[in-house]
Amino acid sequence: MERLIEKAKVLMEALPYIRRFYDRVFVIKYGGHAMLDEGLKSEFCQDVVMMKYIGINPVVVHGGGPQIEEVMKKLGKKSVFVDGIRMTDDESMDIVEMVLVGKINKEIVALINYIGGKAVGLSGKDAKLIVAKKIFLKKDGQTIDMGRAGEVEMINPKIIKTLGRSKFIPIIAPVGVGEDGETYNINADTAAGRLAAALKAEKLILLTDVEGVKDREGHLLSSLDAQMSRKSIADGTISGGMIPKVECCLRALEDGVKKAHIINGRISHSVLLEIFTQEGIGTEISVKTKERGAAGPIQLSLEPNPNNDK
Repeated sequence: MERLIEKAKVLMEALPYIRRFYDRVFVIKYGGHAMLDEGLKSEFCQDVVMMKYIGINPVVVHGGGPQIEEVMKKLGKKSVFVDGIRMTDDESMDIVEMVLVGKINKEIVALINYIGGKAVGLSGKDAKLIVAKKIFLKKDGQTIDMGRAGEVEMINPKIIKTLGRSKFIPIIAPVGVGEDGETYNINADTAAGRLAAALKAEKLILLTDVEGVKDREGHLLSSLDAQMSRKSIADGTISGGMIPKVECCLRALEDGVKKAHIINGRISHSVLLEIFTQEGIGTEISVKTKERGAAGPIQLSLEPNPNNDK
């Protein structure tokens, strides 16, 4: 009986969040180890399906770097990165598109549908969802042509909104299309952030292989505001591969996303733990915030919620 009561308490803790986030859009960047471990993959898809059933509108943008690397090696292609960006010639672009759109995307769609959801796979080329242009990098006084590596120029979210109204879950491969029909390889974090902004999402959630943002002593920062984030980048507290992730979150906030989260996708049901508990498990970034949990438990009100009125 005690176990059943504990389950009921867990559900009651989640109820205020379920109510608050009803009919809101969450954009989730799915990547890292959570894509490689079969158990974590299944749990992530379960989280997404549950979110949809309780009234949240999840939109998933997935990566696939390790899978692309594996196929590149099998085909005798060597990967070259400049400032973390994959130099993508025409042949490499074919491999990237084959892996992201033809393999990974369809695997995620199939698993979500098997679990009980209604997923639809897309790439940025569908309905010109992600319009992109070529990246030129400046390094050591030289301009480097990155081939088919692209940056987002514009998001056309109409197809996502149409699918959402029909109760489908969009699963998006970060492959963009140029003005003349060229195909471009887009960073998945960047694509997710720009898509979240275009959809005026409640949350942008980035799954990573680390706990979140840490202070100089290595302790997890449960929450950050935009000013503190920029200061931490400037003084070196936030460094390495975490910098582009935090900058991606900051741009999304500037463009209208309510909150951004960086979480450890290696934790079982990490997405649900982050959004439906007071403390969360990762780092929450907002324009201006206070420490999560500082105000005590959220109180459940039985009064009508004007934000949910239709």
